[in-house]
Amino acid sequence: MSRSFTPKVVTANDLRLGDVVYLKADDQWTRLHTEAELIDDEAHAQMRLLHGAAQKLLVVGAYLADAKLGPNGPEPTHFREEFRTRGPSNYAHGKQADLSNV
Repeated sequence: MSRSFTPKVVTANDLRLGDVVYLKADDQWTRLHTEAELIDDEAHAQMRLLHGAAQKLLVVGAYLADAKLGPNGPEPTHFREEFRTRGPSNYAHGKQADLSNV
């Protein structure tokens, strides 16, 4: 008996800035995990991954990451992916530089 498919999002790193990005349903890349396309079909996930990985002038290292539907959109299910949503661990860069409570 095979395992059931776990929903996924396509994620990669922006080639120029290095930021973590996610593929949206409209084929655009976003820095927000909650805007990513949540894919619940394995064949569709593979096709979306191929589409994302083919954008070699925009992103590098595309892969499928487990996710679940949350109240505001897709949420990561693994601590590694949760960590990636927060951006660089150095507060002087990227997403964490935007935090107002630091």
